[in-house]
Amino acid sequence: MLNCNKHDKILELNISRPPVNALNSELIRSIHQQIEAALADGYEAIVLSGQPDIFSAGLDVPELLGFKREQMQQFWVEFMSLLQCIANSPIPIVAAITGHSPAGGTVLALPCDYRIMATGVESGAYKIGLNEVQVGLVVPEAIYYSMLRLTGERQAGHLVIEGKLIDSETAYSCGLVDELQPTKEVVSSAIAWCQRHLALPRRAMLKTRAIVRQPLIDRYADAGRNGVEEFVDHWFHDSTQSVLQMLVAQLGKK
Repeated sequence: MLNCNKHDKILELNISRPPVNALNSELIRSIHQQIEAALADGYEAIVLSGQPDIFSAGLDVPELLGFKREQMQQFWVEFMSLLQCIANSPIPIVAAITGHSPAGGTVLALPCDYRIMATGVESGAYKIGLNEVQVGLVVPEAIYYSMLRLTGERQAGHLVIEGKLIDSETAYSCGLVDELQPTKEVVSSAIAWCQRHLALPRRAMLKTRAIVRQPLIDRYADAGRNGVEEFVDHWFHDSTQSVLQMLVAQLGKK
């Protein structure tokens, strides 16, 4: 489910939950725990990677549809707590986006320091974006801000309101991702980015990084508590459940 690959002072957390690295409670807790363990063990940077062609397809909707309200509340608290953990990390975290990364996959990458995405392949372009509105969900404020700080207000507004999924080239051009690489070079490029930053005067780099990221940290300060009821209300709304059930039915036919 989560492979830990050591690269000297850099720890790669490689998501491996076939077939599409969908985010369920167990995986979210595992990522959170491994980030905290990496900090305790003295690692100086983290790379969060996926599998060839897929970073993460987002939340495990089929599993979550079986949750009762209390379970969904707990799940959302855990997910937002993971995002807060990434935002608050005292060391750099790079998202090595090795393929498709819609919805929750994008959400996972947004609070990272840097995002390197795989370029398209012959079978089609890789897609990324927040398509929550397409399934009747509201994008939480902290997650929207994470998008806004990368793309600017105009682009972020268009992307989240329409729930658009865009290809890697478009994501790069609008600032959603910082770099494009062939799939096989995404992880090595992420490690190289970390190495360049770790070669800088450490105290100055980390202090300056903390200043730059403070607005993001502030946005996630209460995100694990505030807004939970509102999100869960939207999740269990009849219209949202209808769209989600339809989505799962379509996936079952593939």
